[in-house]
Amino acid sequence: MKQDFSKDGNKDQMDKARKNLVYVSMFSIIMLFAGMTSAYIVSMGDTFWLKFPLPSSFWISTVIIGLSSIAIQAAVIFAKKGNSSGLKGMIAFTFILGLSFIYFQFKGYGQLIDNGVHAVGNNIIVTDGKYGDYFEVKYKGDFIEVNGNDFLLKGKLMTNEQLDAYQAFMSQFLEVSETEPFNAKQYGTDFEIYFLNSPLFQKNGAFYSEEDGKLQFLDRVRLRDLAVNVRDGRGDFFVKGDLGKDFHVYYKGKELQYENRQLQMNGKKLTNYLQIKSMEAADTASSYLYLITFLHLLHIIVTMFYLLKLVINSFSGKINKDDNITLQMGAIFWHFLGLLWLYLLLFLLFIH
Repeated sequence: MKQDFSKDGNKDQMDKARKNLVYVSMFSIIMLFAGMTSAYIVSMGDTFWLKFPLPSSFWISTVIIGLSSIAIQAAVIFAKKGNSSGLKGMIAFTFILGLSFIYFQFKGYGQLIDNGVHAVGNNIIVTDGKYGDYFEVKYKGDFIEVNGNDFLLKGKLMTNEQLDAYQAFMSQFLEVSETEPFNAKQYGTDFEIYFLNSPLFQKNGAFYSEEDGKLQFLDRVRLRDLAVNVRDGRGDFFVKGDLGKDFHVYYKGKELQYENRQLQMNGKKLTNYLQIKSMEAADTASSYLYLITFLHLLHIIVTMFYLLKLVINSFSGKINKDDNITLQMGAIFWHFLGLLWLYLLLFLLFIH
């Protein structure tokens, strides 16, 4: 029988062209993330920058995508050998691992949010409702103090019981109305609020101070903001934990310390200008973290639809020993996304 070489040649050319499209897509994605990581480094150079550990779920998802890369390569090998059952098992396993990667990525975002790290909207240092700017609170005759994210009483950390009582008391001020006063119950029993160093007293449900009179709406909003911070266990920083231990703040690449509620560099207090600038500094680092990782996750999610098609085609027999180019293309791109994630993780680990 005479073999149709022209048909085989056309097939090889088509397969090569389809693979080249994959390589072009990969190059475009490389340029995109190269630009974003470069922008990250440039943005970090001349402002205040927050650094914190990556969530544990990101490490779990790294192991998962590594296993999925092995699984899809095994599927390619089984397809070339004509092992239909091996092909089906490995491509289905790859799809399941892909779903697991997505799950742990979102779980990682949840861990970040639980630690006070948000994608947008936050500064590094708390400004709205910052304790001591307008309001202070006495508990059983002693002023509560804040230093960093620590709540102190008589110079010692508040106990869990004391902190729970404080949060329960402040929860009465989480809702504010232009017309209705706060409905503060048992005020003055254990807790007393000071406004601009003057104690507040209640009259007909409204708060008054001897020096400033009735508490105005704007100041009630400020009290609400303080209540939100207390509810979330937030002191001077949006991110939870201790500066220098659980997270770090840098200015122009130099690590800062925090003492007496002021930032310091090498043991010296920053100038007043830099103190004000630090309070205005947005948490750009966290925004970059979310943007870079979620953009990668978005590529994973889109590729999952292609993987689903591969699963269906493998079970229907459309992918076999003689026709597996679509599987090879999917494997190449999936390997690429795995390596890209590893690069991003290492970048964030050593730079972030």
